[in-house]
Amino acid sequence: QVQLVESGGGLVQAGGSLRLSCAASGRTFSRYAMGWFRQGPGKEREFVAGISWSGDNTYYADSVKGRFTISSDNAKNTVYLQMNSLKPEDTAVYHCAARATNQALVVMKNLYEYKHWGQGTQVTVSS
Repeated sequence: QVQLVESGGGLVQAGGSLRLSCAASGRTFSRYAMGWFRQGPGKEREFVAGISWSGDNTYYADSVKGRFTISSDNAKNTVYLQMNSLKPEDTAVYHCAARATNQALVVMKNLYEYKHWGQGTQVTVSS
């Protein structure tokens, strides 16, 4: 079992930046595919970005491509989401997710593929 705790959310003006962190504890972190999802007000939870456990492969939703960057530090058991050029439509609760896998290069993009979830951190972008 792995526990995930997100941090780094907050209130920022449009055009600003935030870096979210997701700290993992419990079982070995290094063989987990990781992802970030978000859920805006009145919306379903949607995929934002994912990274393979090797760190070699990443994948982004079209809505954040070129603005957000996912990265991981296995030594610190932490995955990050750097968010630049934020827009009001990025306002949401951001959740990190993890799934143990023996496939080093696979990026998981679907909600149902992930087994472990954090409680989320609120990101609010004002116009």
